[in-house]
Amino acid sequence: MGAYKYLQETWRTISPEAKLARLMQLRKEPALKRVVKPTKIHRAHALGYKAKQGYLVVRVKLSRAKRQREHITGGRRTRHMRHKKIVSKSYRWIAEERANRKYRNCEVLNSYKLAEDGKHFWFEVILVDRDHPVIKKGKETMWVAAPANRGRVFRGLTSAGRKSRGLRRKGKGAEKVRPSQRAHKRLAH
Repeated sequence: MGAYKYLQETWRTISPEAKLARLMQLRKEPALKRVVKPTKIHRAHALGYKAKQGYLVVRVKLSRAKRQREHITGGRRTRHMRHKKIVSKSYRWIAEERANRKYRNCEVLNSYKLAEDGKHFWFEVILVDRDHPVIKKGKETMWVAAPANRGRVFRGLTSAGRKSRGLRRKGKGAEKVRPSQRAHKRLAH
């Protein structure tokens, strides 16, 4: 087994005491925090992270609540009483968007879930600085600097965005997904 395989196995068999200690430390941190290196190094490398200039990792803390509708005081209709807010985005996609809003000059490469408890989710988002010379000249990373890839997370082009949009499916059962769900609704009317 390679080194990353051992790291993956270590993460899988972490003791409850160590997990609790990590959660206690994560709860004290701010909602958005830039970290020096990824916490799950094996996962970050699998998703395209490289330990060189132009790459940065941001840890995002998300509340698991806040998906309820605002209380409407005016009017009296049954649909006003609905508590659940239907959000077609995953928590991971929302975390990517928040990280990209903080770091405007970067593009989201990918992200992964770090931890969760009853109140919060924690994700680590891998960002690439599109204006950095190392990124612009690298063969594997020059596509990020192209104008067509600007704001890709807000257009649902990251892995989390594509999954939420239903683009992981093809063929039978995915007829209403392409070109987009909104376009499908417009055609139906």
